Amino acid sequence: MSILSSSVSITRYQVLGQLVDPLMDTLTRLLTQNAIVEIDDEDVDQSAGWTSFEDPFTPDFTGSAFVMGSQFIFSFRMDKKAIPLKVVNKRFRQQITKLLKESGKEFLSRNEKKQIKEDVIRELSLRIPATPNVYDVLWNYEKSSIWFFSTQKSVNEAFEVFFTKSFKLNLVRRFPYTAAMESLTNSEEDILNRLTPSQFME
Repeated sequence: MSILSSSVSITRYQVLGQLVDPLMDTLTRLLTQNAIVEIDDEDVDQSAGWTSFEDPFTPDFTGSAFVMGSQFIFSFRMDKKAIPLKVVNKRFRQQITKLLKESGKEFLSRNEKKQIKEDVIRELSLRIPATPNVYDVLWNYEKSSIWFFSTQKSVNEAFEVFFTKSFKLNLVRRFPYTAAMESLTNSEEDILNRLTPSQFME
């Protein structure tokens, strides 16, 4: 999801830890090393990585292209190839018919059919382009906070794992409870932890 969309969904994170100085050199290097890898012509079904905010289909982090004021802004891109099952089955049946005709056999073994199906999926994977999904990241480094423009569980989990893998920094998801815990004293934390849900009856 893009920052520039008419409506957005945001997940807030607190970043634990800091990058090694010099900051800009380190961030540029890590973004570049973990940039999205194109898989359109590869026998791979999915890929994930960092990309540019301004041009998500041409990752470029040179010259501080990801800096906007006091914020770091870039995108998390996930590409996935979705091959329709009906297309797989159609090609699978065509290949079986062709092989039976060429070999003169009346039937194929289970292993032969398995190999044909694997070959069909591999062939289609090389021909079908991946579908890209782009989610923007706004990182306020001074405040150690991130706005990630997605609330989808699978996407957020993938982002959290990839962020930690890329930067060796952990993320804590911000929601009312975690936000409250940051501003409370020890005695107030004890009170909050002893609270129990209230039931409202008509």
